[in-house]
Amino acid sequence: MVERALSMARAEPVAAAAAAVAAIGIATILGAYFFQYVLGLPPCPLCLEQRYPYYFAIPLAALVMLGVSVGSSRKVQVAALAAIALAMLYNAGLGAYHSGVEWKWWAGPQSCGAGAADIRGGGNLLQQLQQTRVIRCDEAPWRFLGLSLAGYNVLISLAIAAVAAWGAKAGYARLQGSSSVSQ
Repeated sequence: MVERALSMARAEPVAAAAAAVAAIGIATILGAYFFQYVLGLPPCPLCLEQRYPYYFAIPLAALVMLGVSVGSSRKVQVAALAAIALAMLYNAGLGAYHSGVEWKWWAGPQSCGAGAADIRGGGNLLQQLQQTRVIRCDEAPWRFLGLSLAGYNVLISLAIAAVAAWGAKAGYARLQGSSSVSQ
């Protein structure tokens, strides 16, 4: 199975990179949902924001794989992988920022300090405030080997960015190779 994956990567690196991006991205999002819904660790606003690049990268990687299978433009495939790499680099930066907030190296955004009670409906404001669960960005609810989920997101995002950049570079090299042959 590994040999088949390696031969696919050599034959079509763009498709291999897109498949890896999609698989790693899906696994990461499923992991985040596991921590949220099974282990009961609700995400803070920064945690939720770190999911957006995955919501962008996974479908785009699937479209790249589809494009490779139907023979779409190599330029579009390369551009899509480059966009995924940039989005995941941004996400790595956001995760590093969030990790710094958790380690109290700098202050987080004001939106991460408390949950807001919905007072529009009237009722007992004090009861609503007592029932509001505060999800703070500066408190890591879980750590393993010294890293929080935000820290692991940095590593995963960098890995996805590297894979996408590799696929884009390989696709670009093939694009350049095919254009020099046709000249």
